[in-house]
Amino acid sequence: MRAILLASLLLLPTLTVAEIFAAPEQVRPVLPGMQAPEFRVLNVDGNEITVDPADLERPVVVTFYRGGWCPYCNMHLAELRTTEAELTGMGFDVWFISPDKPELLAEGDDSEFGYRLLSDPGMNAAQAFGIAFRLDDETFERYVGFGNDLNERSGADHQALPAPATFIIGNDGKVQFGYVNPDYSVRLAPEVLLAAARAYSDGAHKRMQRSRGE
Repeated sequence: MRAILLASLLLLPTLTVAEIFAAPEQVRPVLPGMQAPEFRVLNVDGNEITVDPADLERPVVVTFYRGGWCPYCNMHLAELRTTEAELTGMGFDVWFISPDKPELLAEGDDSEFGYRLLSDPGMNAAQAFGIAFRLDDETFERYVGFGNDLNERSGADHQALPAPATFIIGNDGKVQFGYVNPDYSVRLAPEVLLAAARAYSDGAHKRMQRSRGE
């Protein structure tokens, strides 16, 4: 419960605009209860996909991560993939989105799995969700020194990353749950994600709507 409350507290900013913020602490993500934004991504073949959350066939769990170069992200994705069977069994699609260009995603994509790896090289999706931020020059150059030229990996020169985030979007297009933390070393626990997904699957959001007279 404390973890779920933390998720809500981290989402206190109230207005989301499509921009790249100056630091991860400044991001302004979409909030639970808000309509999820329309966004564009690329699949592993490089084909553009426009996602309109108002037209989803199934609810979706969307996780933004920094890229395949990030060890924290790789460990976290491995943890979240343990939830895949239960999430898909409840009727969810599972998407992972990073700035890595499609050819860097292709090695990790496997049609045997229920999740999809998607590319957001221009940060369109990250900006739409209010979680894009620009790395300062010193940090960017330090990453380059480690062999991680982020502009080369994305094919763009925005020098930007998403704050790691996970959202549950209902099939009505509304955000049902969100977790964002500007500290990239602190990630959403799989147990918390599953608890939120089960609550949605059990109709908790509908009971809340009835209680408010919607």
